[in-house]
Amino acid sequence: MNLFENTNDKKDNRDRPLAYRMRPKTLDEFYGQEEIVGENKLLNRAIKADRLQSLIFYGPPGTGKTSLAQVIANQTEAEFVKLNAVTSGVKDIREVIKKAKSNRNLYNKKTILFIDEIHRFNKSQQDALLPSVENGTLVMVGATTENPYFEVNSPLLSRSRIFRLEKLNNEHVFSILKKSLENEKRGLGKLNVEISDKDLEFISDLADGDARVALNTLELAVLTTPADADGIIKINKEIIEDSMQKKILNYDRSGDNHYDIISAFIKSMRGSDPDAAIYWLARMIVSGEDPKFIARRVVIHAAEDVGMADPTALIIAESAARAVEQIGFPEAKIPLAEAVIYIASAPKSNSVVQAINKAVDYVENNRAGDVPPHLKDSHYAGASDLGHGLEYKYPHNYSKNYVEQSYLPKEMQDLSFYEPGEMGREKKTAQFLKYLKNDKRTEDDK
Repeated sequence: MNLFENTNDKKDNRDRPLAYRMRPKTLDEFYGQEEIVGENKLLNRAIKADRLQSLIFYGPPGTGKTSLAQVIANQTEAEFVKLNAVTSGVKDIREVIKKAKSNRNLYNKKTILFIDEIHRFNKSQQDALLPSVENGTLVMVGATTENPYFEVNSPLLSRSRIFRLEKLNNEHVFSILKKSLENEKRGLGKLNVEISDKDLEFISDLADGDARVALNTLELAVLTTPADADGIIKINKEIIEDSMQKKILNYDRSGDNHYDIISAFIKSMRGSDPDAAIYWLARMIVSGEDPKFIARRVVIHAAEDVGMADPTALIIAESAARAVEQIGFPEAKIPLAEAVIYIASAPKSNSVVQAINKAVDYVENNRAGDVPPHLKDSHYAGASDLGHGLEYKYPHNYSKNYVEQSYLPKEMQDLSFYEPGEMGREKKTAQFLKYLKNDKRTEDDK
């Protein structure tokens, strides 16, 4: 049972999408990913020698994960079985394992199980695979658009080799398009298509590294454009734009790219680049990211990276988050953008983060100190008899509403957690604290 068996050669395959028909059969037809399948690379050697161990391909859509599985299916002498994690369950896995055991025991034949979208298997489904992968009953090949270190069980990961597929560059996509126009058996070669290299490059650029998007766009443009009087199908930029409709954004709200873009967004605000911050915000908005998630990140960033340099940033961020909840998108994108621009343009300080982290670290690694007697609660009967609050100095009874006294446990008198920075409002905060503590007048003078 080889679910990939010569399907591209069947007559009824003409109705399959171009991207499906043009999947490579051999490594020579495979474009991109030279770092893992280039000449003399490990995966290249393993495929050619038919000596695969369990592995997982992960990367953005249209980078060749399933195509590599197709190459393996055509190359291997083993039984090749395909499951899709969306439609398959534990029962299907057990049936494959049963057949794999039979192949090994009766025919001394290996079984390779390809699992598309393996991240969609839950823990019990992944656990069902583990014993057979571990004892060699079957070789697992998984494909996922999401980081397997987040989505695949650790025991299964430890028994698999991970290969990350990078987004294809424009040259790779251009070559794939060219090949599809030349291939008469599987591509569009039998049609009299006229398209310039410049317009093929335009498709490549719009596809943003996704070969499937590029091929689907080209196919739609060709099939929906009538031939002229000479039988020529002429494709131009306007037809391409109409076929694409808009640039497909490479963004998965639950995938690896999700974390990369939010990281770029945060780092742009931290780096005081409002243009970059607004760009990444727009990427998330257009791609359908949850606006509440964006708002939460903006609020966190206002406190974490602007902090005391401009405390107003936190107020503006919180107001934008409230606007997202009250009015929703698309209108809420405006206050959200306002908050992003304000924060990206604000002076930065992470002294708040350093202060709380330093304090938490001290508390976790040291014996808890006693509250000094003068700071203890004195508002209950008998408290004064215990000396609680007797020597407390009320700051508002003194000049500047400040008086020097100890507020930390006795053994912590020399410790300091908060170190004001020199940016924005915090510079004045530092000057004010210094002004209070350096006043040498005696209490009698005050």
